[in-house]
Amino acid sequence: MKIHIKIEAGKLNHKNWKAIRNGTPITFLETAWPAVHRSAATIAGILAQGTTVYGVNTGFGKLANTRIAPDDLGDLQRRIVLSHCAGIGEALDEGVTRLILAMKAASLARGYSGVQPQTIRLLLSMLERGVLPVIPGQGSVGASGDLAPLAHMAAVLIGEGEARFEGQVMPAQAALQKAGLEPLNLQAKEGLALLNGTQVSTALALEGLYRAENAFAPP
Repeated sequence: MKIHIKIEAGKLNHKNWKAIRNGTPITFLETAWPAVHRSAATIAGILAQGTTVYGVNTGFGKLANTRIAPDDLGDLQRRIVLSHCAGIGEALDEGVTRLILAMKAASLARGYSGVQPQTIRLLLSMLERGVLPVIPGQGSVGASGDLAPLAHMAAVLIGEGEARFEGQVMPAQAALQKAGLEPLNLQAKEGLALLNGTQVSTALALEGLYRAENAFAPP
């Protein structure tokens, strides 16, 4: 049975990140979830009122002024994930991928992104059970967001793309099933929330730090 790091969302320290990179899963304290529920309720309220809000019920970029029909909002979020799965190159290693999952979960659990609690819980369950998205190492646009690599991460949550499980790379749907998990049906704004962020750049920076520490460690 794995030992979990029990922490408050948004308050992980350097030792926590290094443990996660090396395979320790995390559990958020129950104090995190009320903010997540309030954030999701805010999105539900916007939809109930019919207010037009970018990324919630509009298109993206040049389509920001295009209103999306209520029945198409989930499909919109799914499509933004799949359309950004455009990374190339060798996949990121397992330690970096674990950091990415944990960082994204920690960011969303602060309660500012409007995602469902089950979205965060799936990220944590994937981390615990070893379902690691195959994320190509090239494709980020840095400060504008690690859009392509985070899209490859998010794709696994909806049963698309590929994941590594028990030492094998397989279709994401198969990996989730073998781990006893079910893919998500994304709700309004969730695709945008999963793609926005610099968790990949940050994870790579930490990986560089850990390798430097190892290089300079006394024999």
